[in-house]
Amino acid sequence: MINFTKLQKHIQDYDSERENLIKKSRDVLKLTKQVIYAVHRDEMKEAAVLLKRMETEKKELDVIAGKNPRLECEGSYKVAVQEFVEAALYFSFVKEGKLIDLDVAPEHFVLGLADLPGELTRKAVFLAGKGKVAEVSKIKDEVDQMYGELLKFDFRDNETRRKVDAVKYELRKLEDLVLDLKLRRAPVSSETNPD
Repeated sequence: MINFTKLQKHIQDYDSERENLIKKSRDVLKLTKQVIYAVHRDEMKEAAVLLKRMETEKKELDVIAGKNPRLECEGSYKVAVQEFVEAALYFSFVKEGKLIDLDVAPEHFVLGLADLPGELTRKAVFLAGKGKVAEVSKIKDEVDQMYGELLKFDFRDNETRRKVDAVKYELRKLEDLVLDLKLRRAPVSSETNPD
């Protein structure tokens, strides 16, 4: 005989854990936005404190997701982890000048990495406004290298391919920005045209 009580309990338990996962995902997402915003404002001490809180919330999220393999496939978990990756990488690049490896599923890491150039482009525009050409060029070079490495993959899912394509457009914006900055700094030719 079918044990409907057991089936019902299993589904209720999953729904309950899924709700916990969604709530904790929101906590992680809120902190990722705060970290990125603090880094944009060059408030690195505040960003470091927020990053620690974000890491703690992410660990709690992983515990919830670990209770059922299906939870790791939930959209809210996937988005929270990729945003976590983006915020952690952005903080690392601005503070240390390099990208770091993170202990997350490779698929989630690539999605977060592919989102990073958008934030780096915003930072480059801010730096360009302050005339920091070398720093803008460094960001452009990092995105160029990242894009070159991502092109070596054979991504099968549309979401990842779309995000990697977006990296190409961010790279073009950065190349245009660097070119514009260099042209503005180039000496004007003093040649005169004889009539």
